[in-house]
Amino acid sequence: MDGCVVWFTGLSGSGKTTTASELLGLLRGAGVRAELLDGDELRKTICKDLGFSREGRLENIRRVAFVAELLARNGVVALVSAITPYREMREHARSAIGRRYIEVYVECPLEECERRDAKGLYARARKNEIERFTGVSDPYDVPESPDVVIRTQDFSVADNARTVLDFLRARGWLPAHVEGCV
Repeated sequence: MDGCVVWFTGLSGSGKTTTASELLGLLRGAGVRAELLDGDELRKTICKDLGFSREGRLENIRRVAFVAELLARNGVVALVSAITPYREMREHARSAIGRRYIEVYVECPLEECERRDAKGLYARARKNEIERFTGVSDPYDVPESPDVVIRTQDFSVADNARTVLDFLRARGWLPAHVEGCV
């Protein structure tokens, strides 16, 4: 079975990692080889030498896309949870990964993301303590034509994960047995 890359994009606090983690559990519970590449974790490891300039952010996505494509090429469903704020970043990921790339826009109003912010990053950004913070002092280009849109303010984590799972099933990215197991 071919692998694929499910790329979750959205503002900080929108629910990317939460939804991807739920989907990871569903996939693994059905015996599907799956991995989660979380943007925060990758920033601490393979991308720790990069800053948050536009070029640093682009290089971050180049590295993540390379690893995700490598996993997918080897039959793994790679779930990527990364803000990926610029359109050109997502275009690069789509180009680098090819037909295996599935873009999931995690839509959530900025106000709700700020309300959810347990780390206080938005408050710090609003006080100018964090430069180039996506959604506050740096832009987020809303995806023009994502493959899937989930709305985390309106639907539960389980519902949103199932929406993505249903999309993967419908497009043939999951083995037939998954339908009966999940």
